[in-house]
Amino acid sequence: MNKKKYLEMRAKMLDEAQGFINDGKLEEAANKRKEIEKLDADFEAASKEQANLDALNDDSKVADFKNAAVNEGGLNPVEKINKVTDTVSYEEVFSKVALQRDLTQEEINLFNQMNPQNVYTHNTTNTEIVIPETVVGGIIDTMKELHPILADVMPTNIKGVVKYAKRTAIPAGDADYYDEATATADEENTFGELVLGGKELSKAVTVTWKLQAMAVADFIPFIQRELGERMGAAKAKAFVKGAGDAKYPQGVVTAIEKESGTPQKIAYAASGLTYADLTKAMGVIKSGYVNGAKIYATNATVWGTLANLVDGQNRPLFIPDVTTGGVGRIFGIPVVEEDAMGDGEILIGNMGAGYKENVSEPMKLVTEQHAKARTTDFVGYEVHDGGVVDEKAFAYIVKGV
Repeated sequence: MNKKKYLEMRAKMLDEAQGFINDGKLEEAANKRKEIEKLDADFEAASKEQANLDALNDDSKVADFKNAAVNEGGLNPVEKINKVTDTVSYEEVFSKVALQRDLTQEEINLFNQMNPQNVYTHNTTNTEIVIPETVVGGIIDTMKELHPILADVMPTNIKGVVKYAKRTAIPAGDADYYDEATATADEENTFGELVLGGKELSKAVTVTWKLQAMAVADFIPFIQRELGERMGAAKAKAFVKGAGDAKYPQGVVTAIEKESGTPQKIAYAASGLTYADLTKAMGVIKSGYVNGAKIYATNATVWGTLANLVDGQNRPLFIPDVTTGGVGRIFGIPVVEEDAMGDGEILIGNMGAGYKENVSEPMKLVTEQHAKARTTDFVGYEVHDGGVVDEKAFAYIVKGV
């Protein structure tokens, strides 16, 4: 599969997935997302295999054993053994370049193919390195594992600015019943707009030269863990409470707080959260969004508040259940631990349908050497943006002042 065909197929599948979401067909959208992920993985695997084949020397041959046949006098001596070239892995090349290790010619060829704008020179100049897809996947998996709210958003990958229409009201012409003599009223809609540009998410991991002597095999797990933990925390915090300004994506809580009258915000008394507070919050979520919603709260709030709630007949509302992707269920909705929330705060909502994210520039890695300090900075960054497309998909529960 060539790159042009791959991009055409991917764009078509993204459009189909977006259509499913717009129609409220979340299960179909999830299945389509899995198809896109498989397409990406297949293309990445094919690209790497092609690069590996191209990197092999033309004169690379298996050792010539034609004169080593057994005869009556034993084994004849082998006259010549040609160089044997192993398959080159870009993951290993990436690690060796980042750790300032020497490369073989085959590894240099592969690095240059993957980084055509940054030909290998092995010096201390600050460099941008294309992260292998498997390493990026590991960073993203770490982010989603630590912050479930990130896993519930299906991002698009469109260059430039992306705009979504937001219908904020229907002042006139909504569906109604009419008598025979009355013409159907024209619909009037009030639209807002969600504009997703490019917000730069970045995290630097500083490694001493002494620590940089780590084994090549240990580097990728190290960088995945370090970048995944910190970038995941920043991104999840932005999805919840980002200012939605020139610097940060828009968070769900921010969008809810900006609504006139804050209808999606439920304040509970200082004496504690009650069953009535929770049912009131469920009531402000638009019905079509309940299927696919989750309840997000910190570990302390889950086990200190939600797990102890009872209904009017003193029956517990919280049902422990790890099969739903969280730690339990309330009203059939999965409860998940999300550290981006504040203690005592609860967010109920459908992130898959009510929140949009666009990644305009995939994650990259830049290295920066500091000779005097004998350290190296590994700076991971991506350009993305996110925001709420419908506040009615959420309810925000917080202790009243």
